[in-house]
Amino acid sequence: MSRKPSTDDGDELLARLGTLTAQARERAELQRSLVELAVALQRGMLPGDLPVAPGFHLAVQYSPAFHGLNVGGDWYDAFRMLDGCIGLSIGDVQGHNIEAAAFMGQVRVGLRALASVTSEPGELLSRTNELLLSLGTDLFATCTFMRLDPSTGVLESARAGHIPCVWATADGKSGIAEDEGGPPLGIQEGQDYPVTRYRLSTGGVFVLLTDGVVEGPLLNVDEGLDQVVRLAGIAAVAGMDAGSLAAAVIKGAERVGHEDDAAVLVVGHDAPDVRR
Repeated sequence: MSRKPSTDDGDELLARLGTLTAQARERAELQRSLVELAVALQRGMLPGDLPVAPGFHLAVQYSPAFHGLNVGGDWYDAFRMLDGCIGLSIGDVQGHNIEAAAFMGQVRVGLRALASVTSEPGELLSRTNELLLSLGTDLFATCTFMRLDPSTGVLESARAGHIPCVWATADGKSGIAEDEGGPPLGIQEGQDYPVTRYRLSTGGVFVLLTDGVVEGPLLNVDEGLDQVVRLAGIAAVAGMDAGSLAAAVIKGAERVGHEDDAAVLVVGHDAPDVRR
């Protein structure tokens, strides 16, 4: 004959369920606080102002897209260097947590600090790679660093495992930047990063971005890059300003179905104003 559950058994079960529910709520609140802290770290470490140079315009768009309790470590940066050139960097830290967000800040600050020692993009990435390895962390980062000389329009680029940039000219040409690149930062010692030179012609644009803009469940990276190439080409021919192009590129990122950060940095060489 089965024993009928007592009222005491039911009370004990309810008490246990209440305890488990309270513990789950506390864990959820803790994770939510960590996400909010990571997002605050991201926003606090990104530059508030962009450098200004006659004939050139910089524009950025950044979407710290996070899914559930994860948050990424994408960044962008632009700053005036000691030689008068403008340093441009964009990158992505491996991982989606508060450690990734904090490491992102270390990479960005490290690049700025070492740019006072050398402004040559390849050497700068090599030194940053050694710096990150000295920190003893398991994290690594992909990055593109460019040096823009406003007096000539020359862009010197070095890439560490990052997706390539996109370019377009006012005469209707556009494409994906072809540079050799090297491995991500923070993986292996003694790495070299080849430098590729480009010239930003009048009315032309360069678009630096992170993979969250062009890659996701609904779109592979090649299709995503082709999408940005088309947008950049249209923008250059139409004389669209850098800010409008950056906004269009980040809007297009919605099509990839990503759960990652998305960052866009556009460099535009102003076309002459022919209006009277």
